[in-house]
Amino acid sequence: MAMMSLPDSRTEQDGSAVIRVLSYNIRSMRDDFAALVRVIRACAPDLVLIQEAPRFFRWRKAAARLAARTDLVVLGGGGTAAGPLLLCSLRATVERTEDILLPLTPGLHRRGFATAVVRIAGTRIGVLSCHLSLDRTERLAQAGRLLETVDAMGVEHVVVAGDLNDVPSGRAFRLLAGRFQDCWALRPRGGEHTFPPHDPHKRLDAVFATGGIEVLGCGVPAGLPGVWRPDLLAATDHLPVLAALRVPAGPLGGR
Repeated sequence: MAMMSLPDSRTEQDGSAVIRVLSYNIRSMRDDFAALVRVIRACAPDLVLIQEAPRFFRWRKAAARLAARTDLVVLGGGGTAAGPLLLCSLRATVERTEDILLPLTPGLHRRGFATAVVRIAGTRIGVLSCHLSLDRTERLAQAGRLLETVDAMGVEHVVVAGDLNDVPSGRAFRLLAGRFQDCWALRPRGGEHTFPPHDPHKRLDAVFATGGIEVLGCGVPAGLPGVWRPDLLAATDHLPVLAALRVPAGPLGGR
């Protein structure tokens, strides 16, 4: 599916910021690393919300390598968040970060959230990357905990993204979509389905935004200049989701 070009990142005269947010399950970088780098670079993101980042042996080195190759910096997460990782461009000034480990259910994988508050131009933005459980009961509980975490961040404008392991009709997905703007559903710009990459027919990955953020477009960036189908198929076992958002300036504007 061809994708119309999304707006480039920019700062408006009133201090508001147009940002690109990329959500991507990278399967611990076990696939074609060069293809992964090309996809991320072509998307030109300001914020990258990753799932399944390396989280065991030398995971910090792996995260740093990915950041360096994509001209980004590590913001937070990784092993200390059980997989979710945050990267950002040099547009972002970091205010604070917090990695949250969720309760462990015996026999299931440990899950967590990577969170941060950043400033871009005159804006203040909360960020949360998640990878919810394969178990539907645990997944719904984690979605509820995600809402509590966003409330506790104390930030007006928040972007949430991740691999939900759920489809839009599922209870966990619907819980999040009932609270936040589901960016693809609101302003589809690009492909819908993210899994599996060779024959995508499920939308497991999503970008959400709180109500004050304007959604300019969102979707799988197939057809975006520089994003090639062979790279999307080789990079990992999910397709990425790229959103362009306009975040209003805070009380101090761009000063």
